[in-house]
Amino acid sequence: MIRLSLIAGGLVLALSAPSNALAQWAQFRGANAGDVADDPSLPDSWSETENVVWDIDIPGLSWSSPVVWEDTIFITSAISDGDEPDPIPGLYDPGDDNGATRSSQVHRWVVYNIDFDTGAIRWERELHSAAPEIARHIKNSFASETPVTDGRRVYAYFGTAGVVGALNMSGETVWRTELGAYETTLGFGSAASPTLHGERLYLVNDNVEQSFMVAIDKNSGEVIWRVERPERGQNWATPFVWENEVRTEVVTSGTQGVRSYDTDGNLLWEIHGMSGLTIPTPFAKHGLLYISSGYPGGGLRPVYVVKPGASGDISLWSQEDMRTGLSSGFPGTRASSDDVAWAYPLLGTYNTSALVYGGYYYTLLDRGFLVAHDARTGEEIYGRKRIEIGNGFTASPWAYNGKIFLLSEDGETFVVKAGPDFEILHKNPLNEMTLATPAIVRGSLIIRTQSKLYRIAEGGQP
Repeated sequence: MIRLSLIAGGLVLALSAPSNALAQWAQFRGANAGDVADDPSLPDSWSETENVVWDIDIPGLSWSSPVVWEDTIFITSAISDGDEPDPIPGLYDPGDDNGATRSSQVHRWVVYNIDFDTGAIRWERELHSAAPEIARHIKNSFASETPVTDGRRVYAYFGTAGVVGALNMSGETVWRTELGAYETTLGFGSAASPTLHGERLYLVNDNVEQSFMVAIDKNSGEVIWRVERPERGQNWATPFVWENEVRTEVVTSGTQGVRSYDTDGNLLWEIHGMSGLTIPTPFAKHGLLYISSGYPGGGLRPVYVVKPGASGDISLWSQEDMRTGLSSGFPGTRASSDDVAWAYPLLGTYNTSALVYGGYYYTLLDRGFLVAHDARTGEEIYGRKRIEIGNGFTASPWAYNGKIFLLSEDGETFVVKAGPDFEILHKNPLNEMTLATPAIVRGSLIIRTQSKLYRIAEGGQP
């Protein structure tokens, strides 16, 4: 079902071609980790009917984010031939009722090409069809990895199917490579998205069988190199290519630690001391690299802010510190070193990636608190501020026009004033479970809920 809201006032906007930078949202969190260029046409408020240009139903279950290239939206899904249990919001480990979930039903892993202006599905293409070989957490999906595009092709990775492939803009399969599907910690499933840089696609698959990172030729699908990783725990963090003043490096977060590689797969530096499960994706701002993890059951839930040019083991805390120190208050304040600008042992989040907007580092805690620090020094600006009792958060925050946007699992987006003073301005409800981080492009938000894809713009104009 496609619903359109068209008004004459949108004509001027439609005739004004967006700049190239504003017309692309090619990867998870965009090119600037959720920091969006100010644009007065971007919406401030919305609902299921207010400021909706169109909404469409998306079959199957998937928590991948949409990506956009000019007039094209790409999104993925896993569509079962039978009934599957509904996801359950909240924080919980697997158990008899709401944990690791297997399916004997045949699934189709698909990519959709959607017209940005109308919401019409131009094409649907299947990359794989089979019963899933591994389990997933009931809150996860069998297609949680966000695709990436360069405007010539879209590259989609499905870790639960063990398949990565490239499709051109017409929907023809350019190549398809099988990497294998591997069981994950406690049957939680996979979610780390691919990263595109130059002529290479980088993928990380940390699991309990044989963790690895690969560089793949984006034109042929051939594996250029493969690095075995010592991880034997789950990692859903997307690898990040950091182009800094010293060199280009591929940064990966994992349960055993953070590792950075050069573009040939050689280890440059590492930090030991992460939480037991790792989800937030590293990113860079102000010439610094921001890394975090925060599994609720872990004693260490750190944030590290790394300077360019590090080498070797740059860990701040010893294994003994991590094993015994936290119970005795170890260290509750900022730490730093020659290679680490600042760090906190208990600031990291479980699901959400942090946001740097302006000079501030914002931490959106999963149970509904916002914390702000100085992005360059780590000095606390304000401590935990409650957003709303009862709301959990998985989608990562974004910001534009002096406002921070926090999308809850219940589909409510809380609009918060950016800067040193915390203030909730209002909230925007969509009234459906939402875990995916939106795309923000061409004056519009592209938001995925459990069953729908919305394009939201000021006035609902096309």
